[in-house]
Amino acid sequence: MSVHPRNQGKDDCCEKTHLDCQYSPGYYWLGNNTLKVPLVLHKENRQRLVSQILSKHKDQIKENSFILLEGGKSTMQYDTDHEPLFKQERYFFWTFGSDIPDCFGIVGLDENATTILCIPKLPAEYATWMGEIRPKEYYKSIFLVDQVLYVDEMMDYLKSKNASTIYTILGTNTDSGSTFVEPQYPGLRETFNVNNTLLFPEIAECRVIKSPKEVEVIRYCVDASVSAHKHVMRKVKVGLKEYQCESEFLHHVYNEWGCRNVGYTCICAANKNSAVLHYGHAGEPNSATISENGFCLFDMGAEYHSYTADITCSFPATGKFSPEQRVVYQAVLDASVAVMEAMRPGVCWVDMHKLAERCILAALLKAGILVGDLQDLIANKIGSVFFPHGLGHFLGLDTHDVGGYLGDCQPKVHSLRTTRTLKAGMVITSEPGCYFINHLLTQALSNPETAKFFNTTELDKYRNIGGVRIEDDILVTETGCDNLSKNLPRTIDEIEAFMLK
Repeated sequence: MSVHPRNQGKDDCCEKTHLDCQYSPGYYWLGNNTLKVPLVLHKENRQRLVSQILSKHKDQIKENSFILLEGGKSTMQYDTDHEPLFKQERYFFWTFGSDIPDCFGIVGLDENATTILCIPKLPAEYATWMGEIRPKEYYKSIFLVDQVLYVDEMMDYLKSKNASTIYTILGTNTDSGSTFVEPQYPGLRETFNVNNTLLFPEIAECRVIKSPKEVEVIRYCVDASVSAHKHVMRKVKVGLKEYQCESEFLHHVYNEWGCRNVGYTCICAANKNSAVLHYGHAGEPNSATISENGFCLFDMGAEYHSYTADITCSFPATGKFSPEQRVVYQAVLDASVAVMEAMRPGVCWVDMHKLAERCILAALLKAGILVGDLQDLIANKIGSVFFPHGLGHFLGLDTHDVGGYLGDCQPKVHSLRTTRTLKAGMVITSEPGCYFINHLLTQALSNPETAKFFNTTELDKYRNIGGVRIEDDILVTETGCDNLSKNLPRTIDEIEAFMLK
């Protein structure tokens, strides 16, 4: 069988092993033409983290200090014995690459970054219900760690090494407001000196800057998502249910690309639902019928080896733009193009958001939907009526990836998920949008200070469009940026030609 170009140079992967398993020593692979992921990716992550800590905090780190992370826990759904599909805690996965539940991991803060994976000791009946119980050496060879212990051996290991300080994560996620819970293990704090302040900003910052191997996995997720979005665009027709479009995407990324999961709940919003920013949740489960004049906003991203894509395509269900749809779509496209032309290291993300907002407001002025001076519109926050979310967010193991308010960030602005200056190696979404959200329009029109900027006669022609969002996944490079999702049809002419076929 010929080797797919994406897997060239990975001849040390034991393909025979993968006939029965997603793992072979040092590799994750789902066979066929899916991506072979070298698990040295995570070893390099560990080395990068240790090197960063030692270089920045050398005088603070005592001999025999260790990082200790706790993986995700296996749980049951409410009061039943049903186990939801397990997803590993993302800091743990970034560090160790293991998707086994109920684990701990230890990394020595020394030049060798000595690594110990601690796995649960499983009862014999596990083999009956869940599959083979593999020996420690198996996991050592797979995950490229120095040693594998059972969890109940972890404390004895740390005592045998005369551990001086244990570094754990304790911090708040700026997107969710949730606090990361540091490892809980009986006797840990009573036995060792535990520092829970140093590690969080360092490991989060390491996740912000992607390694070349991480970029390769993200690029694969993006390629899978681009392929699936194009497949859905060809399948869309008036009369379909939104969930049928979702199902086409899910089947395509799994069947053709091996992506069992998506990074977030699919947003398949048609008609007026395209103005609902996070449509598709349990209360609005992609259940509407696509109408004759329906405009589709489909926000979906495939996940592979726990990394994810996040892409939004907007297009008319018929494949032909109406005059009003053309105006709004072109406004958002112009903003998207302007941002990507300006993106490069050293550029502040707040300025990129403002640039997108100016482009959209200028187009609405030109169309006669708004009246007045562009600077007055900006000063009176008219942009947030039509563009109420931030321009984008970091992307990686989480859809809204970590680190948005670390480093040189400015104070939080409106709904922006980061205010940082761009650096090479960041992966970030660019997702300008223009929406006709009734309650935001009603608020603006009821206030004399903002109502004067609206031409309601023209505005009423556009209210039923819903919304337009164009979201791409962007790698910041040394000299500019690389649009990883550039193979999507994006201009009006490209979309109409593509959907006509």
